[in-house]
Amino acid sequence: MTEQPEQHPVTGLDDVVHQRVRLGILTVAHQARRVEFGFLRTALGLTAGNLSQHLSVLEKAGLVEIEKGYEGKRARTWLSLTPAGDRALRDEVTQLKRLIHQIEHGSSAPES
Repeated sequence: MTEQPEQHPVTGLDDVVHQRVRLGILTVAHQARRVEFGFLRTALGLTAGNLSQHLSVLEKAGLVEIEKGYEGKRARTWLSLTPAGDRALRDEVTQLKRLIHQIEHGSSAPES
C-alpha cells in the first residue's frame, strides 16, 4: 500500500473566507458579535458598494446574517456571524496556523 503524502495546508484554505476583505469582515463580526455596516465600512476602509458586494457573498454562503432596521430615524444595517460563519473562520485560522508552522519549522515541500 502506497502512503499518500499529507496535503499542503494551503489546499485547506476556503476561497470565500480567505479573501482579505471577507476575512476582515468575519474577524470583526466574530469580535463584535453584532456589527453595524458603517463601522465595518470605516474599519476596513471600503466603499459602501464594495462592502455590500462582499457581504452578499458571505450571506449567500450562509456565513453572516444581515439585519436591517432603524436607529431613531436613520436606516441601519447590522450583521452577525452565523454558527457556520464561526466554524468557517475557525477552520481558516487553523489552516493558516498549519501553514505558518510549516514555514517556521522548515518542513520540506512534498516531493514531486
